[in-house]
Amino acid sequence: MPADEHVTVPQTLRQRRRAAATREILDAAEQHIAQSGPAALSLRAVARGLGMTVQALYHYFPSREALVTELIAKAYGDLADAVQAAVDTAPEDTAPGDTAPDEPGLPRLVIAAEGYRRWAVAHPERFQLLYGTPLRDYAAPVEGPTTQAMRRMSSIFEREMFDGFTVAQLAAAETPALSPELRAYLEQLPHYGPGRLPPPATALLLSAWGHLNGLVILEVFGHASFLGGHQAEIFRMAMRNLLDDVHRQIPASASASASASASTGTGAGPSG
Repeated sequence: MPADEHVTVPQTLRQRRRAAATREILDAAEQHIAQSGPAALSLRAVARGLGMTVQALYHYFPSREALVTELIAKAYGDLADAVQAAVDTAPEDTAPGDTAPDEPGLPRLVIAAEGYRRWAVAHPERFQLLYGTPLRDYAAPVEGPTTQAMRRMSSIFEREMFDGFTVAQLAAAETPALSPELRAYLEQLPHYGPGRLPPPATALLLSAWGHLNGLVILEVFGHASFLGGHQAEIFRMAMRNLLDDVHRQIPASASASASASASTGTGAGPSG
């Protein structure tokens, strides 16, 4: 056998049983959240629903915080899976900005955003665990599994928003002047995508993310119900406009960088 060939070691019976029990506990916790909301989550309630003692549950999750962390990471993972699955519906032989099953020419960023919205609407309590009122006495571990899961989500939206642009174009984005303090802060932020974003592009991404997520939060929390069955159409229109606005602020070529801060509407999208 070659020295560099990877060998998969099968799990022991104990490991398989522990994995199965952990999945069952997480499923029960998600059901409890769906019925009673994230704030009502407790180890005692989950254990009661499974017909086990709290002491037995401690063998898998030593604290409520550990269980919440795993639930948040799993929710982020499931949400990212839904977003990626939505993007994967675009035919492989089309350009990154090209198609959706129901509307030719729908940009992939809009497809990703709609996948995000659909998951949130279908799983409102789990979405609230991510973006609702922070749970009392809970703080996510620094650089823990919740952070890693969130970074995966960020990388998907960054890819679909800026695919086709060069670093020079992104650095010349026509954002309002960034203060030296903000620019320095954006420079040192951890990066999650395939390449490092210049500060102007990071600022655009954060602003767009706030808009996208804000609209989803309004709908999930019932503040857009006055739109009735038109919420999906309004969301699609908003995401199209958002993407157009972002791309309009990026010059059509790197050579436009010298005049980017003084001109308006110089860029309309990725260069070919």
